[in-house]
Parts: sequence; C-alpha cells; structure tokens
Amino acid sequence: MGPVLAGVLQLLALIGALALAYLPLGNYMAKVYSSDRHWRVEKWIYKGIGANPDTQMRWTAYLRGVLAFSAAGVLFLYLLQRTQGVLPGSLGFRSIDPAQSFNTAVSFVTNTNWQSYYGEQAMGHVVQTAGLAVQNFVSAAVGIAVAVALVRGFARSRTGELGNFWSDLVRGVVRILVPGAVIAAIVLVACGAIQNFSGIHEVGQFMGGSQQWNGGAVASQEAIKEFGTNGGGYFNANSAHPFENPTPFSNLFEIFLILVIPFALTRTFGLMVGSVKQGYAILATMVTIWLGFTALMMWTEFAHHGPALQIAGGAMEGKETRFGVGASSIFATATTLTSTGAVNSFHSSFTGLGGGITMLGMMLGEIAPGGTGSGLYGMLIMAIIAVFIAGLMVGRTPEYLGKKIGTREIKLAACYILITPALVLIFTAFAMALPTPAHSMTNSGAHGFSEILYAYTSTANNNGSAFAGLNADTQWFNSTLGLAMLFGRFLPMVFVLALAGSLAEQRPVPETAGTLRTEKPLFTGLLVGAILIITGLTYFPALALGPLAEGLAS
Repeated sequence: MGPVLAGVLQLLALIGALALAYLPLGNYMAKVYSSDRHWRVEKWIYKGIGANPDTQMRWTAYLRGVLAFSAAGVLFLYLLQRTQGVLPGSLGFRSIDPAQSFNTAVSFVTNTNWQSYYGEQAMGHVVQTAGLAVQNFVSAAVGIAVAVALVRGFARSRTGELGNFWSDLVRGVVRILVPGAVIAAIVLVACGAIQNFSGIHEVGQFMGGSQQWNGGAVASQEAIKEFGTNGGGYFNANSAHPFENPTPFSNLFEIFLILVIPFALTRTFGLMVGSVKQGYAILATMVTIWLGFTALMMWTEFAHHGPALQIAGGAMEGKETRFGVGASSIFATATTLTSTGAVNSFHSSFTGLGGGITMLGMMLGEIAPGGTGSGLYGMLIMAIIAVFIAGLMVGRTPEYLGKKIGTREIKLAACYILITPALVLIFTAFAMALPTPAHSMTNSGAHGFSEILYAYTSTANNNGSAFAGLNADTQWFNSTLGLAMLFGRFLPMVFVLALAGSLAEQRPVPETAGTLRTEKPLFTGLLVGAILIITGLTYFPALALGPLAEGLAS
C-alpha cells in the first residue's frame, strides 16, 4: 500500500468514526445543558463552592463567574509551580521561575497549553496532575459553557438570562469531560501509553551518556489533552512521543478525540435552537473548511521534489516514521483548526506552504471545527457577519435565527473578529522590531519570521502548538505570549456574552418571504467565502513575508 493511499484510508476511517459519534454525543450534550435535574455529586460541588445552580444569570453576572473562576485558576496554578521545590512528588525538580510560572498558569487556564519548558525535565507529578491536568478539564468546560450561553441567547426571547455559569461548568466536567476522558484513557493504556507515578530511572546508554526517563499519569492526561482540545504534552515531544502516542491506531484515535466534541456541538446547537437544519448548516461549513485544509496539507507534503523526498515517500523531515506523511498531515490540520495545539510532528519542518497552512488554520479563528465551545461560538459570530453582508447586498435588515442583527450586535461581532488579529500582528511587529526577541530565532529570513508569527498566532488564538526553532523561554516571550493568551481568550468572551445578552432580550422576528434561509447550502457557501476573505484580507501581508515567500522560493 502506498503512503498516499494509506493517508486517504485513514482520513476516511476518521470521517466514519466522527459520523457515528455525531448524533449520540450531540444529543447527549443538548440534554446535559437543558436538564433541570442535578446529580448528587454535582450538589456536593455546588455546596462546596457556595453556588446556587438554579439562579439565572444575565450576561454580566455570567461573565463575572467566568473571569473570577479563571483568575482563581491562574493564581492557584502559579503558586503550585512556585512551590514545586518543597512539594512531595516533585521528582527533585526545582520551583519554576516567576516568568515561566505566569506563562504556564495563563496557558493552561486559557485552554492554550503553550509550553516554553521541557515537561519531563521541569514538572513533577503534583504539578502535572493536580495543576495542569485539572485545568485541562475546567478550561475546556468554560469554553463549552460560553458557547451554550450564546446558543441560549438565540433560543430565548424577552429575557436577558443566559443560564447559570456554575451549573454549566460543573455539568460540562462531571457529565461530559470526565466520563469521556476515562474511556479514552483506558483505550490509550490498551494501546501502550504509560500510566504510573514512578520516578526517574535510566533506560540505557545514549551517545556515550545515560538516558533517563520519568514516568507519570500520561494516558489520563493525554486523554483530556485531546478530548478537551488542550494540547499540553507530558513530554516535550508531545504526541510524537511513544509514551503518549504509541501506535498508528492511537494516533488516529487522538485525532478523533480532538475533533469529536467541536463537531458534535453543532448538533447540540441545532437541538437547543429548535432547528437541527441550522446545526447541519454550521456543520457543513466546518467540514468544508476542514476537508479542504486537510486535502491541501496532504498535497503540499506529498507533492515533493527531488530524489531524496521521492525515496522517503514524502517530506519526512520532522515527522515520525510510525505515522508517515499522511497521518502527520491529518494531525497537523486537526490540531491547528482547533484550539488543541498537540503535535505529532514538528510544523517547522513542514514544507513552506505546509507550515503556512497550519498558520492559516489558526488565523481563521480556529472555527473548523475549533476548540471545545470556542469553535462553535466563533463560527456563530462569523455567521452573524455573513448574514450582515447578505443584508447589505439586498438592502434588508439582517436576521439570524429569528433575531435582528442591529448596530449593537454587529459592533460586538466586529470587535470579536478584530481583537485576535490585532494581538497577533502588533506583538509580532514589536518582536521583529526590537533587538532582543530576534536572538531567540533559530532561523533567519522568511522561516525565522514564520517562527515569530506562528508563536503569536498560536497563543492569541489559544492554540498552543509551536513551530519549533524558537527559544520562547525568555522574559520577553514568557510575558508577551502570556498577555496574548489572556487577552485572546477573555476579551472575545466579553463580546460573545454581551452579544448573547443582547440577543436574549429581543423579541423573535417572524420569518417572511424575504428572510435569508440560513439552513440552505447557499448560506453555507456564503459563510465559507466570508471566513476566507476576511482572514485573507487581514493576514495576507504577514503570510506573504513568511510562509508564502518561503514556499514560493523553494
């Protein structure tokens, strides 16, 4: 079997698995967030945190809950790292310095999981499990909760109430993420991923010296890392490490975990707004972009030139021989079109155009299908923009799901789509203009610029993957990348929740003959076009200086 055919068959198997999970998972999540009943364990949690899960919140109260909970998470994780040296189970590792502690705390609380350290050489068992793994669960649940609040904004009328943040948070963790991660961890252990709390031990000689590895609760952390679209790896090699990703089957299973919740949330959305066709329209948009990017990535990596690449079967530099070009391309596209950031190959070693595709996937706003929750609310924002554009074309007041898109709504949507590009481009410009940050670049020219551009694109979009080649463990990058993660996560949430509150207060608009049918393929095409055009106009100059220049020169 040739490598191209193998890659295509893996893609088809992945599509089949996602299709089988779509209805049951989407239906289940709709029931989770629509139910009035509380599980006993949930009641214990509510009592412990002093929250009343039945109190309905307006968008300002919901936002306060999101920000307060996240701030507490940043503080707790920061202090845990700063005191690691005196904690049991630290494996002898020292406490993390302030700049890196801040960067890592922000990274995991914002669902970014950017890492400027070697996991197996810096973090002990307590920080990994009680700190990083816990944030993998709750940060993903926060994203889903915000998405559900926006969906309620469309579904409800003449009320500003969006539900209860604490109830949505706890249900997301207890009813969705924990059960799914347990099942996924069992599968990964069966595949060969390690799961223990052993210390550091030598495993043999390597280039004249001893090679050492430490154990850890890797399978359980790997499960929620992918299922919650987090991305932070237990080891520096991330999902290219055999302890995290042992076999080609585990590799495909991890890609499935990355994509299954974001895709299934479109079904949840359709059920909660009372029109599954609307959910299918959003799903069709996501699938169109995802398949297009995957096909383009596989083409760029397989369309190799020269005898060395032809003998290898593709551009194999930086890729695991266990997975090959096809599986590495599928993984790279899945991880950069979501907010996952896990990698099973080094994106810096991809072809020039292939590296550009990974960047462009994040620049879209990671909406195809995007992260847990963030993908859905990002796509709904783009749907509002597309409806507004259509309204301008025909001279009608734009409407979406029975709600008028007026001045307030379009201003909030515009702020949402502008904040992330502003963070990426401004921070990249400063990093390239100042003398010190450039010293962290391994490469010069277009590829070196791509290293900087990728880092800020990844952090501001809460992805977390690295291009490789950039030394990000410096005061400048730990601080500025941390700020990019904070602003890139929470400022968009402010606009999303404000928009949800505005929509929930409206009266539903009756459908007429002139209403744009947003469940039809025509709207799906308009939405795909709007996403690509807006992203292209925003980022094309930066892409032209980096991956496009490198790709066209090769």
